[in-house]
Amino acid sequence: MIQTIRKAWAIPELRKKIIFTLLILLIFRIGNAITVPYVDVQLLETYLDQMGGTILGLYNVMSGGAFAQATVFALSIQPYINSSIIIQLLTVAIPPLERLAKEGGEEGRKKIQSITRYTTVGIAILQAVGYYFMMRNYDLLATGADGIWPALVIIVTFIAGSSFVMWMGEQVTEFGIGNGISIILFAGILSRVPSMVSSLYTGVVNWANGTEAADNVLVLNPALLVLLIVGILALFVFVVFISDAERRIPVQYAKRQVGRKMYGGQSSHLPMKVNMSGVLPIIFAQSIASLPVTIWTFIGIPQEGTISRTIYDAIDTQSFIYMVVYFIMIIGFSYFYSTIQFNPVEIANNLKKQGGFIPGFRPGKPTVDFIKKVLNKITLFGAIYLGIVAICPLLLGKIVGSSYLGIGGTSVIIVVGVALETVKALEAQMLMRQYKGFLE
Repeated sequence: MIQTIRKAWAIPELRKKIIFTLLILLIFRIGNAITVPYVDVQLLETYLDQMGGTILGLYNVMSGGAFAQATVFALSIQPYINSSIIIQLLTVAIPPLERLAKEGGEEGRKKIQSITRYTTVGIAILQAVGYYFMMRNYDLLATGADGIWPALVIIVTFIAGSSFVMWMGEQVTEFGIGNGISIILFAGILSRVPSMVSSLYTGVVNWANGTEAADNVLVLNPALLVLLIVGILALFVFVVFISDAERRIPVQYAKRQVGRKMYGGQSSHLPMKVNMSGVLPIIFAQSIASLPVTIWTFIGIPQEGTISRTIYDAIDTQSFIYMVVYFIMIIGFSYFYSTIQFNPVEIANNLKKQGGFIPGFRPGKPTVDFIKKVLNKITLFGAIYLGIVAICPLLLGKIVGSSYLGIGGTSVIIVVGVALETVKALEAQMLMRQYKGFLE
């Protein structure tokens, strides 16, 4: 990866794109440091610390901590991500959108992108209004900020900030390196790594010492520290390995004669990624599984010793019941997204039209059944992988007493995936430049 970046930096054209991307990220980080007026930031941070394992904690990590500080970019790219997922699902469910995506070409892609932008603004309006009323209902606003003008300033600033972040992501995609939205998400999560590592270290030290160390003196056994570092590195290696893993189904193309020339006869393969759905099943499963606790926390945490508190503790984001439900929902959403992204019938029909076939299986239904069988096996393995990566930080957070570690697995998958995508984009642009030089 480092060698690829060094080679890309030596090429003037790619160097400009890298510098442009870095400038956009600098603007993003500056916006994350500018707080919105009329908000008591200290009270807001204290409140969101208690909500670390809920949906709000996920939003805070995705925004790079801007959500808890009520900055200009507090909503970050969450409205755009939600909008993209909604439009993707509607594209499968609504035939006109499906035709527009498959048969519309470049013009259709632009129309869907425009629909996604408008949907992003609509979701940003809903989230900004909801965020303001949450702060007002829990007395998180500054003194004397109860009028219409403070509400208008806060809501409009959040909406404008989210729209500007979406625009910056599109500029990076067009003039920079890689997918701009993913790069911004990567930068936001990466900025939270020091605080998450500090939380993990403090929690492990306190757990190892039995009680919280006096005078803030943290002492950790060197063997335990080495074990912790090895575990984190092993998680990264595991995620990188699975991110690049794929099942290749061999495909043979029949020979056909066109005029006096013979075409086909070559062998190829049909790649199927092990983790086909990416991190989306984790995000969806976590949002839905933590929704009851989030709503209950908004209403008010029950008092100790009551039946309501017992139920609350049983479904808390650090409880074993939550982990089991979370794991099952990850598997369910993994199958859901694999069926959306990979259609065995369509793949089999395309192979048949191109004169291709899978050795040992006749074209048509036998090919479809074989692809479905392989897809189910791969999806199950990928879903179990996502579940392990998501549950392990939860278990560690339960042991050391840190709720923010519950979204550590999500962060690792996103960071690793974006890093690999960006390196591949750099390599593709360098390869394209070599071909241009050869042709010129």
